[in-house]
Amino acid sequence: MASASLLKTSPVLDKSEWVKGHTLRQPSTSAVRCHPVAPSGLTVRASSYADELVKTAKAIASPGRGILAMDESNATCGKRLASIGLENTEANRQAYRTLLVSAPGLGQYISGAILFEETLYQTTIDGKKMVDVLVEQNIVPGIKVDKGLVPLAGSNNESWCQGLDGLAPRSAAYYQQGARFAKWRTVVSIPNGPTELAVKEAAWGLARYAAISQDNGLVPIVEPEILLDGDHGIDRTFEVAKKVWAEVFFYLAQNNVMFEGILLKPSMVTPGAECKDRSTPQQVADYTLSLLRQRIPPAVPGIMFLSGGQSEVEATLNLNAMNQAPNPWHVSFSYARALQNTCLKKWGGRPENVKDAQEVLLIRAKANSLAQLGKYTGEGESEEAKQGMFVKGYVY
Repeated sequence: MASASLLKTSPVLDKSEWVKGHTLRQPSTSAVRCHPVAPSGLTVRASSYADELVKTAKAIASPGRGILAMDESNATCGKRLASIGLENTEANRQAYRTLLVSAPGLGQYISGAILFEETLYQTTIDGKKMVDVLVEQNIVPGIKVDKGLVPLAGSNNESWCQGLDGLAPRSAAYYQQGARFAKWRTVVSIPNGPTELAVKEAAWGLARYAAISQDNGLVPIVEPEILLDGDHGIDRTFEVAKKVWAEVFFYLAQNNVMFEGILLKPSMVTPGAECKDRSTPQQVADYTLSLLRQRIPPAVPGIMFLSGGQSEVEATLNLNAMNQAPNPWHVSFSYARALQNTCLKKWGGRPENVKDAQEVLLIRAKANSLAQLGKYTGEGESEEAKQGMFVKGYVY
């Protein structure tokens, strides 16, 4: 894999240029290959965004900070709103997203925010662009670019992730709107196999997405989520995760993806949600770090773990356990429900509760910031924050 120093460089944008579409350079275009590249010696990427990709990835993987995943589709956001008695309207989605991005001081703990497409182009209830509000907080805007899971023909009732068609022009447009990183989530199901077909499809799709994203200035978050569904033990999760990540990095390399300009969003290595034998945070940390050391090159800047239905406290305790000693990568978080659950309930759709809800969000963000630094104790956590959030067959 070519290092950043071997790649064609380009000027790095400062923060003020992130959202001024008319001042941004046009992204380079490249042909999309449909098959793995035949080995023919070292291939050096010529993306004009190389330096910027590295800078963006390092900015997101900064000490004591992680990612707020607020990229739920409108349908999933509607389910969240329904849980507090609100109708799924654009105005209600806008109000909730405004609450999140405008929480005072959020950028102290949050380095990046993954947005749904509606949010990327949306304004706050005060009429400011959501992207501008994030940048003012020193938070890098990101964008969910996949088009969701669909059945994978020929598999054992497994899924694959769609969205490669038209991804290049969409990514270029997202860059112009101010996005600087992207997210693509595919899943692997242990109870259903996983079959060789499903694992290879997941890895190849992630690799193509990553290459296209980098060609258009977006740092790709690579996310093959190993679902919590099942009653398997932690050793089975570890075995499957090793296979999945081996395939992912094989195809990333074949697609000439620059490892210094990506971020990973793996599942923690835990037992299945229905397994009777539960693991301690130390056990989760030992298994997960062992997986990372065996499969993840140190050139990757950041490992931003998903919570996958763990309780808010459980996800934070496990992250903290992984940061008790130095790691080759920035080991942090990219949480959705594990940051938002108590915040959403505290808000309840009432304007008078916004400040209190934002305070709850900041408490959770700070807790995970401390966990990234290995300094979280778990003291003073509410019972609400300890409630598990696993949903069988969960979709975004």
